[in-house]
Amino acid sequence: MSDTLGHRQMILNVLQGRGAHASVSNIFEALDWTLAGQSPAGSPYTIWQILNHLIYWQDYTLRLLAGEAPVVPEHAADSWPGEAFPASEASWNTAVESFLAGLRTAEEAVENSDLESATSTRPEQSRAETLGMLLGHNSYHLGQVVLVRRMLGSWPPPSGGDTW
Repeated sequence: MSDTLGHRQMILNVLQGRGAHASVSNIFEALDWTLAGQSPAGSPYTIWQILNHLIYWQDYTLRLLAGEAPVVPEHAADSWPGEAFPASEASWNTAVESFLAGLRTAEEAVENSDLESATSTRPEQSRAETLGMLLGHNSYHLGQVVLVRRMLGSWPPPSGGDTW
């Protein structure tokens, strides 16, 4: 992939949830924190657990982009931190803001770096490839959040979603 404006825009579109993706800023909008801890029948995770998993891997990826060498967890289950239910509305709001702040940091990495350059701790992997891992992971799990919200009767949010 050449480092062109089109590729940068594509990455930004997916990070922000434009085009075929639900707007990331809307996905957690007006979601009652108590609802975020409920697990509807058929769902292996609560939205709270999915959000914490998203934060875990987003932070991991941002550390790679910053030149750090985070340790890969021994088991996949180790990347699902925390309880099923947020302790308070404040902890819910803090987690949502943490996730959105991480997205802004990723956007800055897209806008302010050579996407074709290698990450310093993984020289075989370009910054674009590293961001691609984040895009795929976030898209997958944000889709789960939308699905669980639907199952809980809390979709679409007031600003709209993927329904029109």
